[in-house]
Amino acid sequence: MPLIVDNIGKRFGDHLALDGVSLEARQGEFLALLGPSGSGKTTLLRVLAGLERPDQGAVTFAGEDLLAMDARARRIGMVFQHYALFRHMSVAQNIAFGLEVRPASSRPARPEIRNRVERLLELVQLQGLGERYPAQLSGGQRQRVALARALAIEPRMLLLDEPFGALDARVRRDLRAWLRQIHDETGLTTIFVTHDQEEAMDLADRVAILRDGRLEQVDTPDRIYDSPASAFVFGFVGEGVQLPGHVADGVLSAAGWRTPVPAGTAPGEVTVSFRGECADLLPAPADGLPARILAVSRRGGSSRVTCEIGGQTFTLEAPKTLMAPGVEARLIPRSLTLHPK
Repeated sequence: MPLIVDNIGKRFGDHLALDGVSLEARQGEFLALLGPSGSGKTTLLRVLAGLERPDQGAVTFAGEDLLAMDARARRIGMVFQHYALFRHMSVAQNIAFGLEVRPASSRPARPEIRNRVERLLELVQLQGLGERYPAQLSGGQRQRVALARALAIEPRMLLLDEPFGALDARVRRDLRAWLRQIHDETGLTTIFVTHDQEEAMDLADRVAILRDGRLEQVDTPDRIYDSPASAFVFGFVGEGVQLPGHVADGVLSAAGWRTPVPAGTAPGEVTVSFRGECADLLPAPADGLPARILAVSRRGGSSRVTCEIGGQTFTLEAPKTLMAPGVEARLIPRSLTLHPK
């Protein structure tokens, strides 16, 4: 049974943090919330966790009204960016904390708590470190402890708020594969907040992209990259060129280039978007977008060419070429996307 977010709105004073957000996460799905700072992704996560109360909308999970429950009753595990570990407690005590503070009627027996902690230490690959303190661990190890603590309460859903944001790039890459493995082993519905496009595209089954409190697109990483729903999504995920253009009488005009468009394309002002792997660079005077070569560097059997197109700097891989800085060339998109302005 899915997580259903329906028309959630949240305002902080004059700031509209969430503006009618609706989405669905399937049972056992890994869903990434991706967007720039201030897009509303962390506010949405806090609504799910019970740390913020929305001004409007509904949230259900497994058929239950989450907003009618307090945070503890939701059985949600949460992992924060800065670990939030208790420094005066050992690793094992941190992991067991959520179980130890339960009311006596629902608290597992001490032997069961110890066994659960040992199983989790093994799951997060920290066997033998239960007696250490957070200050004795690396950043990556502390984040593993934070995840084990979230899993100890046997949550129905796992929420992660920029969990790798405080780690260096190499540790983050290593932990990505490990986190996906943990997700697959536990089968939990996982909601992962990040502003790192590569992180979201690597980890998630689907990605929800937010902007200014609104949902722009929810889809698989492949479809978000190949078929962005808006010019913003195109520019936020991956690299490419975006140029102003105009469609009239079945012809697109952009940066001095004219080309037919598919029948039924609406006339008017558009944003023309395409990526480097979907474009060919040819010597002038071939038909295409005028491009001035700024730099060329060899990459094995191909060249990495930086050029200027319509006032924008754009870099792409091209076959071994005799083009040099200062040369006028033509760029021909094999595939492009038009988004109405």
